[in-house]
Amino acid sequence: MNNRPIIVCLCGSTRFYDVFQEANFQETMAGKIVLSVGFYPHTDWVNRQHGEVVGITPKQKLELDELHKRKIDLADEILVLNVGGYIGESTRSEIAYAQVHGKRIRWLEKVANV
Repeated sequence: MNNRPIIVCLCGSTRFYDVFQEANFQETMAGKIVLSVGFYPHTDWVNRQHGEVVGITPKQKLELDELHKRKIDLADEILVLNVGGYIGESTRSEIAYAQVHGKRIRWLEKVANV
């Protein structure tokens, strides 16, 4: 019998920093191991924390997208943080990747056509 906790990877737009933090808390309190993004380039949180504009190059963005897919590899499931129904290009790619690799997919908000 495997007693390892479920590993969940949070996926969604990094503009929703507060939603990522809340989901991280809720999933952790539910006894899950949570994998999340490590950098939020699409939110003003970066500016609040660093006191300056912190950006990334297109190459770094691709590298971060690939790094997140490695987190999906480690996960049992993903939780899509589709705030207001929003799913951007990177998140769509992560969902497709999770589907191809047989990961369970959960949604923050109900979706009609999935």
